[in-house]
Order: sequence, then C-alpha cells, then structure tokens
Amino acid sequence: MKILLVRMSSMGDLVHTLPAIEDLSLARDDIELHWLCEQSFADIARLHPFVKHIHTLQWRAWRKKIVSRETLTAIGSLKKALSSQRFDFVLDSQGLIKSVAFAKFAHSPIYGLDKHSAREPFASHFYSQKFFVERHRNAVWRNRKLFSQVFGYAFDENKVVFGARLPESDLLPDFNAQQQYHIALTASSADKKLWAEENWRTLFMLMHQKDGLPILLPFGNDTEQARAERIAHGLPFVSLCDKMSLLKAAAVLANAQSIIGVDTGLLHLANAFNRPTIGIYTATDPAKTGVIESGNAKNIGNIGTIPSTEEVFQAWLGVQAA
Repeated sequence: MKILLVRMSSMGDLVHTLPAIEDLSLARDDIELHWLCEQSFADIARLHPFVKHIHTLQWRAWRKKIVSRETLTAIGSLKKALSSQRFDFVLDSQGLIKSVAFAKFAHSPIYGLDKHSAREPFASHFYSQKFFVERHRNAVWRNRKLFSQVFGYAFDENKVVFGARLPESDLLPDFNAQQQYHIALTASSADKKLWAEENWRTLFMLMHQKDGLPILLPFGNDTEQARAERIAHGLPFVSLCDKMSLLKAAAVLANAQSIIGVDTGLLHLANAFNRPTIGIYTATDPAKTGVIESGNAKNIGNIGTIPSTEEVFQAWLGVQAA
C-alpha cells in the first residue's frame, strides 16, 4: 500500500510526526510511505528510515510570487509528480487549507482530522475519511493518535520513540563525533519566546564551573548571530557554531552532552535524539509544544512564567545525572 503523508512545516511539526512514523513502521510494514514537506525541512523527513521517498515544495517562496511563470511551472511539476504515483490515499496530518490544497494534487482520497480536531476546521470538508483527535493533547500524542486510527493499530502511550537516525553518508567530513560539548539554543522565531541574555551568561558560567566543557551556540540569521555574539562576549568557553545544513545540525545535536534551548525547532530535534535536554518556556505552553519529558528531558517555565537561572541550572543538573 502506497501512502502520501502531507506535513509541510514547520521544523518542530515535522519532528513531532516522527514518533507516529515509528509506530507505523512497527505496526504496518506493508506501507510504502512518501512524505510531502517544505524543501527546507526535507532533512527532517530523511531522519526516519521508514520514509521511502520525499517530495518537496517551496510554498514559503512560491506565495511571494504566486503568478510568476517560474512558480506556476514548479507547481505544475509537483502536481504531475504526485498524480503519477497513484497513492492508495493521502494522509493530511496538518489540517490546513494550504496542506489540503497540495494533498489534492495526488488525485487520491484524502484522510485527515475532523472539523473538531483540525487547526483549520474547513479543511476537513475535503477529506473522504475524518478522525477525531483531542485538541488539548500535545502534538506528538495527537499525531500518534491520528496515525493509529487511520492505519488501525494501538500504540503505547507510555513509550515515545522518535526513531530518528543519522544517515552516515551525509555527515560532513570535518564533524568530530568524539568532541565533548554542550549546545545552547538561544534564538527563536518570536522574541516573546526568548530568555534574557544575562540569564544565559550566568547559566553558562555555572555550567562551566561544573564540568569545564565548551558551550556552542548555533544561529540561523544575522539577528540571531548578533545576539549569540553578545551572549558569548567575554566568555572564552562559549563560541558560535559555523553555519550548518540541517543534517549537520542534527549530527551536532545528536552528539552533544546536553542541549538547553528556548521553544524552537532545533530543541525538538535534540529531543528526537534522546539527548539530555532542557526546554525553557516563557510564552508558550510546554504541555502542548514542549519536549517529550523523560528522565533526561525536562520543560521549565510556561506562558508568563519565566524560569530563573537557578531553576534552569538545577534542572540541567538533573538531566545530566539521569
């Protein structure tokens, strides 16, 4: 049975889909799973070996020049490629008007969330089969619940496995998996999710006093780089990462001694590799968008509840011990 999964973005949303794919791989080895996602996040889909083929789009770029010949040609090519695959059905797990619009390119029945469950209820109007999934649960559980209903199996709610694996051939030759370091994710797409720069500096000094390991700061754009440079200033054990592909970033996270970060896609990617992880939350609810908690993964803070440096440091000591 050949199935197309439509989950286009964002990075965190794709990471949160991996446990559902892991469940599916164990329950239904008769499935040939294809995945349609944003080209910039295709490396996330590549992390699970059960994904047979990845189809990409560039909606974020296309929507800025939707009537240009280049865009219309690219959309036409995608439509032709998807329709030629003859999928048994399409699973739109995103539940948006834009995701269902691209799901229709496959000319196959579309399954998805019902109007009480989808982020945009009108999208459910286009589904041939609809499924109810409680909206108050976290994203990982919601994906697993949807997949289990669509494909007809039970899943263990007490055990979450992302199934992420690094493709060895894609690691850059200069990557040193033997180096020991911590990662701090100080940047986010929304300023309200940030943690104060002075808090980071104080935390880094406490961490360095504890084990002496270097601390690396990834960044994605000029604004994030400038912030990371301010935080690292005067702290010789803190340095900025070079610019990295998403797969290289995955390798760096997967081999870190620990990761501490605000609510951002890379934090969830770190969680997928089961590394000691602390999520710092200041403006979003970790019950819905937090890391999957375990002995070595914890969420600190909440909407309007900004954790102190000492709270984060003590939580970090706890996951390190675990």
